Amino acid sequence: MSPELMLQLFETALGTLWRRSQVTLGDVTLTAIVDRVLYNASEEFPFFSSLKIEPTGVRSQALRDRAKSLNYAELLEGIRFVLVEFLTVLGNLTAEILTPELHANLSKVALGAEKAAPRKPRHPKHPGGEGARS
Repeated sequence: MSPELMLQLFETALGTLWRRSQVTLGDVTLTAIVDRVLYNASEEFPFFSSLKIEPTGVRSQALRDRAKSLNYAELLEGIRFVLVEFLTVLGNLTAEILTPELHANLSKVALGAEKAAPRKPRHPKHPGGEGARS
């Protein structure tokens, strides 16, 4: 998956979590939570400092504009950090009431990403695909 696509999916995932959480927490609380999560993430992954919080969620356009210059493994780890931190804080604040639904919504984003991602061609002699052993 390209860094650009990964950031687009990250924004979609955060948007999904934002919309669902907003109903329960409201704008002010949710903005404060996301601001803190992004602040913490920016300390470990400075490239997240370019993310912007808007009334409808987090925008990553500035980060997507420089996606090709980012270290892929670090970007992946940073995205994981933000999503886990966000889910952990929300879970702690809501006594895990939102957690199952938030996980279900994230699963839908992940399934959509799998459908949209180009498939690697399988080697005709190796049904397991690339890297399969005979």
